[in-house]
Amino acid sequence: MRQATGRRWQDLAIGEEASLTRRLTMHDIAAFAGISGDVNPAHMDEAWARSGPFHGIVAHGAWTASLISTLLGTELPGPGTIYLRQDFRFTAPVRVGDEVRATVQVAGKPEDGRVLLACRVSGGEGDVLVGEAEVLAPREARAVDLPDLPALLLPERGERLHALMAAPGGGAIPKIALIHPVSPRTLGPVLDRAEEGRAELVLVGPRHRIEAAAADLGRPLGGARIEDVPHSHAAGARAAEMAGRGEADILMKGDLHTSEVLAPVLDRANRLRTERRVSHAYVMDAPAYHKLLIVTDAAVNVAPSLSQKADILANAGALSRALGTPLPKAAILSAVETVEETLPTTVEAAALKVMADRGQLGVLLADGPLAFDLAVSPEAVAAKRLRSAVAGDADILLAPDLEAGNILAKQLDHLGGAVAAGVVLGARVPIALTSRSEGALPRKASLAVAERLWRAAASATEEADADAPG
Repeated sequence: MRQATGRRWQDLAIGEEASLTRRLTMHDIAAFAGISGDVNPAHMDEAWARSGPFHGIVAHGAWTASLISTLLGTELPGPGTIYLRQDFRFTAPVRVGDEVRATVQVAGKPEDGRVLLACRVSGGEGDVLVGEAEVLAPREARAVDLPDLPALLLPERGERLHALMAAPGGGAIPKIALIHPVSPRTLGPVLDRAEEGRAELVLVGPRHRIEAAAADLGRPLGGARIEDVPHSHAAGARAAEMAGRGEADILMKGDLHTSEVLAPVLDRANRLRTERRVSHAYVMDAPAYHKLLIVTDAAVNVAPSLSQKADILANAGALSRALGTPLPKAAILSAVETVEETLPTTVEAAALKVMADRGQLGVLLADGPLAFDLAVSPEAVAAKRLRSAVAGDADILLAPDLEAGNILAKQLDHLGGAVAAGVVLGARVPIALTSRSEGALPRKASLAVAERLWRAAASATEEADADAPG
């Protein structure tokens, strides 16, 4: 909270000014659309906006103008100001990630109480808005405490996943085998990634259906190669064969059942199995949490044993490190935070904690059993006076079984406004795995997560080769 004081007409001097700086995010765009009802696809639909005059999503013009209103009402003249008129000209778009500076300057005092202010919003490439506003100055100079900005929890915000997707890759680009991409919903986001120069594509499926999906999108396939097979089952088998031969670095599920992807991956003939158990993880961007959160396993292992949970936790730790967390914190979930003989998951959680403490699960911290609130809420930790290096700040949530993990992930998604990227771990190549009903953002984010895993594995191999004798 900060204090502001309105400036009376007689106290204002020609030429004095105030300014603020703001960086545009997708959260700003979503919040403004929700308040105004303006869901123009130029602001909300990435694919549509790319074909528009600005070749990408831009801010609502009124969002840019609202920065002027902010200055008038809180800075100059400040609290008590009444907005009378504005005359603005928009000279350039504001794009997601752009930092802009808004400035108002007292330009005239035509009569008692009325003030004219020159207005400007500028970005890295010059002005984006210029114009004039007319206001009534406050009648009295009264100090007021300005409230803190209210928190806005918006569905499908995904800011941290957007940042992950935009992060520079560097070096080689991965070869991605997209399995059975026979709908525009599946094909479009991956073509976007290729057009950004972030991937080399092989499209595995029936040629005529893939080309029909591209035609529906109205987009060329560019340099993507088609591996023509008759149906989805054959597409899964061919993609696994390619990955086993080193012809694909990443597999990605398209329009087919998960079992058609994983069955050939688990077939030892394709040489994709490792000593670890294969598991699934969601990387979730939940607006109410302060960082990305990994939920595992919600899609592959139904009722994992203790040893299988150890593998699932080790896989998740490797994923978290690949995403940039040097020492991940893993919360092993149960219904309570005490070890109870009548709750076998609490006994397993205690054993997993010991295994983690002894370095059996790789580089990570683990604690459990922990109830969900204790895993993510510092307030709950303080209220229960729990001593833990993990509680209240978890990077990973290990669910007791698939049902609990699936319910948790879908609650965060549908009620908590989270966006989830899905990936399969434990095979020799990462597998981007999303529901066939998912939109563009979860698909692109899943691919970006898989790319991070691929780069981390490649880097580890290089380091091992460098350390080898001779």
